[in-house]
Amino acid sequence: MRKFDGDTLLVATHNAGKLEEIADLLRPFGVRVIGATEKGLTEPEETETTFVGNARIKAHAAAKATGLPALSDDSGIEIDALGNQPGVYTADWAETETGRDFVMAMTRAHDALLETGVTTPWKARFCCTLVLAWPDGHDEVYPGEVAGQIVWPMRGGEGHGYDPIFMPDGHDITFGEMDRWEKNRISHRADAFAKLVAGSFG
Repeated sequence: MRKFDGDTLLVATHNAGKLEEIADLLRPFGVRVIGATEKGLTEPEETETTFVGNARIKAHAAAKATGLPALSDDSGIEIDALGNQPGVYTADWAETETGRDFVMAMTRAHDALLETGVTTPWKARFCCTLVLAWPDGHDEVYPGEVAGQIVWPMRGGEGHGYDPIFMPDGHDITFGEMDRWEKNRISHRADAFAKLVAGSFG
């Protein structure tokens, strides 16, 4: 497993919140974190059908374009009774002509579950795959997940995306009802980042 030994890491995202979260995580290691916007990078087209495939596209494109090691992630929710949909199309289910509508996406997921005839609990998991790529083409892959179930109706105004219908195992509230610091401690992204830190920064 290759260790990160540089002083600057490019994070292949235009999301300021995600960039700040990663910078905080890596601050103890003395790593300077910069984002795709700072380097004027465009988003590559995500053409793969797996989280790792799409994360690799983003990480390698950024590393090649800048000559810096690059970190990317791809994440989404998989629902057992829907054949693990929406999966890599999690955000696509929310797309409208005027932007993303996750209430619509959650309603679509619930309607699809009712159509299957499968009874509750509707098992599901949030997945996050991190890829750390170097300019020479090498990469390290760190998958994370948190298991739970889909609940209805939507509950809570915290979080984002499908959080109001996802209740993690061992809890009686949804991610949408959970304090964000508690969610960040147990989330799929936290699981993947713990593996990244242990593998490439530890």
